[in-house]
Amino acid sequence: MKVMRKIIEIDDERCDGCGECVPACAEGAIQVIDGKARVMADKYCDGLGACLGECPNDALRIVEREAEDFDEAAVEAYLEAKGNKEEKPLPITGCPSSQLQTNFTPPGESGASNLAHWPIQIHLVPPHAPFLKNADLLVAADCTAFACGNFHRDYLKGKVLMVGCPKFDDREAYLQKFTDIFNMADIKRITVLVMEVPCCSGLPVIIQRAMAAAKKEIPMETRVISMRGEEKKR
Repeated sequence: MKVMRKIIEIDDERCDGCGECVPACAEGAIQVIDGKARVMADKYCDGLGACLGECPNDALRIVEREAEDFDEAAVEAYLEAKGNKEEKPLPITGCPSSQLQTNFTPPGESGASNLAHWPIQIHLVPPHAPFLKNADLLVAADCTAFACGNFHRDYLKGKVLMVGCPKFDDREAYLQKFTDIFNMADIKRITVLVMEVPCCSGLPVIIQRAMAAAKKEIPMETRVISMRGEEKKR
């Protein structure tokens, strides 16, 4: 039976699938599925909000809406079935593509890679990621790494990388992500690396708008790459 009551709501845009909220829910109502936290069923959520303080991105909140009534008996059956299915608890890791990793082994003399962290996609990097603290940030359009033969040597070395496509991705989500990053992390400087094509020109504008929204002034330079991999201008 559905009633008006308080229940947890999860903001997909803010959720990065870190899974911090999962162990905080004693009823097991929240699980990470396809890289996002989900309420498995309304009847499993008691609406008390024990999970709220665990989310580093403020993706969880309590709302009042029509929902299936909390069912304690159903929760007990659900937890028992879940316990029987899993011989031991699985680590809360979220989507593998969003697992935070830092301090990669430095490349050898061949210079195979200068990437020092993971993830790198703008949508997947959480604003609280430790590698963002006091970072020399490289925000690169996807195509630049393929156009530049010496991308790692000339642009990536010593920098924290975030990549994306301002043409096909959600620009407003980018704006919010960078605003949150500038509010939470003490970014030291920013290099924006884009292609000479018109659709790339929006990326530095997004960064500038995010700095304005966060009321931050961070040194930034934009570098433009031709389709032949040559740097066009600063």
